[in-house]
Amino acid sequence: MRNVDVIIVGASLAAAAAAKRLVDAGFETLILERLELPRHKICSGILSPRGYRFLLENFGPLPRAALHDPTWCRGVTFHFPSMVSMPMDFFGGTTPHLHRKYSDYWAIQRSGAEVHDQTSVVALSDKGTHVAVSARRQGGETVEYGARYVIGADGPSSVVRKAIYPQYDKQIPWFFVGQKFHDIIHCPLDHEYFHFWFHPRLGHYTWSHARDGRQIVGVGFKKGDSFHDRHRIVEAYLREKHDVQLQPAAPDHEGCAENFGPSLINRYVFGRGNMLLTGQSTGFLNMIGEGMSCALHSGAIAGEAVVESLCHNQPVQSVYRQMIASEVRRTSDQWNPLMIAFAKPHEADFPAALLALPREDRIKVLRDIWRFVVLYKEFNWGRQIMASSLARLFTGRYPPQRWL
Repeated sequence: MRNVDVIIVGASLAAAAAAKRLVDAGFETLILERLELPRHKICSGILSPRGYRFLLENFGPLPRAALHDPTWCRGVTFHFPSMVSMPMDFFGGTTPHLHRKYSDYWAIQRSGAEVHDQTSVVALSDKGTHVAVSARRQGGETVEYGARYVIGADGPSSVVRKAIYPQYDKQIPWFFVGQKFHDIIHCPLDHEYFHFWFHPRLGHYTWSHARDGRQIVGVGFKKGDSFHDRHRIVEAYLREKHDVQLQPAAPDHEGCAENFGPSLINRYVFGRGNMLLTGQSTGFLNMIGEGMSCALHSGAIAGEAVVESLCHNQPVQSVYRQMIASEVRRTSDQWNPLMIAFAKPHEADFPAALLALPREDRIKVLRDIWRFVVLYKEFNWGRQIMASSLARLFTGRYPPQRWL
């Protein structure tokens, strides 16, 4: 059996950030990854300015191999059914378009942690003094590990979360997020922007942008609907309404399951005992679906919490939950209607862009946003969102009692 201070499950950006903190503090850290590295990662790749600053400050300048083409994104453009469009530049300037296969691998290497790839975690058991981890290497060999702490940085379908809360995945709504790639005939959408549609007929999450000479057409919808049918609807809409002329989709489409709920309703999952969760396994997701910056910052906080616990013999869960409250505020503020109306929780100035529109267009946009929000009515999130928003207004924080 191999014994280390900390095992991190998943070779993600969250894992790299956590590992960097732990290795720098002198703790033996091992990352387990089920795929061979560098591994493919489903992601549009548009990083927020905040996430970019984190990478620069902690890992250094990005290598060219870690970027798609176009290499930079200027901002985001919101499109509405009324045919009003609102381009908004990021406050922090242009931001990189990450090629996740290579950017994640680069960050993992820069963290200094030891990595065992092609190693799938199959069981975890918290023994109180340590966590026993059983894994299986490619070829079927079983490997046993022991760690004082385990950090789950393995995304929305986290095996660590399933070990802690086996029923959790059955109690929440899941969405399917998929993207197809098209060669471009004619596309008037500005390639310097990430394009997002607030349109209930198109689905719960619809986007498009240029990547490596092709156009991504992405759709998000309730799990169980047809990806191909949804994609055809969006493709036809872009052609009819925006004159986007594309070749038929290439065969290399991709998709994954996501849960948008925790960040909206302050129902994060941070772990139990000696096992912590971070990144998207907790539910962190920014409003435009960008989870990389949340992953980096929450991963670093998870690493810092473990360092604090190991150095000062403090219970790691209480330390982590105190420290992670700042990232909860940052992320949930982006979904908070009161913060959106009266503050600037995003990295682009939505209120200024809205006020710059003619009065008639402002009315159209607000009406369109309301009709889009109603799409989520079936999940009964409205009261929970307002309760969390009011708690934030009067106490300055989101209630930690709702976290798992």
